[in-house]
Amino acid sequence: MNKFKIVYWGSTGLLSAMMLMSATMYIANHAEMAKNFIHLGYPTHIIYPLAFAKVAGVFALLIAKPRSLTPWAYAGFTYVFILAAMAHANAEESFVAPLVALGLLMSSYGTLRQARLKS
Repeated sequence: MNKFKIVYWGSTGLLSAMMLMSATMYIANHAEMAKNFIHLGYPTHIIYPLAFAKVAGVFALLIAKPRSLTPWAYAGFTYVFILAAMAHANAEESFVAPLVALGLLMSSYGTLRQARLKS
């Protein structure tokens, strides 16, 4: 396995795990998440659709069929992470987690083409 595949699958795997854990928290601990969303200035009615979008994005990244969905998943996650970082910074909280996720996303996207070309 070449270095591009290792970096791609490592970053994509960690990113996917973060998104699935986040979606699980949105569903399993809805009351606490609603409090957090209100504190960050977001409406609570977006919690379930956001959880669904995160799971769908993970499937689009991992399965990559059709390939035209993959760039949409990267774009959607990019918006989510940037907006999350801004919301946490605005609430004067730590915004490290969204930036770590954005870093993993950039690493995954940056090695996507090389990892697929070598397959």
